[in-house]
Amino acid sequence: MKQNKPQIAVLGCGWLGFPLAKKLVMEGFPVKGSTTSEAKMTLLKENGIHPSQVVLTEEAVLGGVTDFLKDVEILIIDIPPGLRNVTSTTKSFVSKIEKLLPYIEQSSVEKLLFVSSTSVYSDANITVTEEALPDPDTESGRQLIEVEKLLLNNPNFKTTVIRFGGLIGADRHPIKMLAGRENLENPDAVINLIHQEDCIGIILRIIEKEAWNETFNAVTPYHPTRKEYYVKKAAEMNLAIPKFASDKPSIGKRISSAKIEQVLAYTFRKNNL
Repeated sequence: MKQNKPQIAVLGCGWLGFPLAKKLVMEGFPVKGSTTSEAKMTLLKENGIHPSQVVLTEEAVLGGVTDFLKDVEILIIDIPPGLRNVTSTTKSFVSKIEKLLPYIEQSSVEKLLFVSSTSVYSDANITVTEEALPDPDTESGRQLIEVEKLLLNNPNFKTTVIRFGGLIGADRHPIKMLAGRENLENPDAVINLIHQEDCIGIILRIIEKEAWNETFNAVTPYHPTRKEYYVKKAAEMNLAIPKFASDKPSIGKRISSAKIEQVLAYTFRKNNL
């Protein structure tokens, strides 16, 4: 008998994937979740998520990936590229997804949502919409674009890509890393952040609206300058005030989320970050 709601699998139950999976369970979806940690299997099960241990490597997919994908209609891929500060292609996120693809193609998955990043766009003093051609400055951004293409061009399932800006939440904020630092660049560039609650809300709206074969930029429409925002946040959180250098022009893009508001009729819940 077919479930009233489609079975969803969340590949990567980390900082975003785990609360997302819990919210999907609350909304009545049958949910599978993957983790690389055997210790986390119990936590997933305790929260109503059918757990699987799945590890992607550049050579193979390890663990119970076939069981994880069985009877799944919607697959959400939310795993970090793990390429921060990497400047060469010796470590390949693309290879990991290429190894995963045959398992998806042979499964019941009909729709796929890939969590990407606005790092696929270069930094420039422009407003960026989904119509802009990606031109990443980092290895992580370059490999994310390659993965987006792999998934969007695959005829075996419908793919929607969501490019999130900087992720923040109750336990995560960039000011904690910037507090007290000096000579920070780009004081007049604007912030492009999004709260975890809106990340989850937008993903649920994509599923609800059946918004497949789409690409969305997802950034809260709140864009004070970096200097204005981080000085204020440091003061609010009783942290050392960061100091910005103003000896050269600021460079930084402004990400537009207008498509999300128009196509998904989504209203951001956390506007004043």
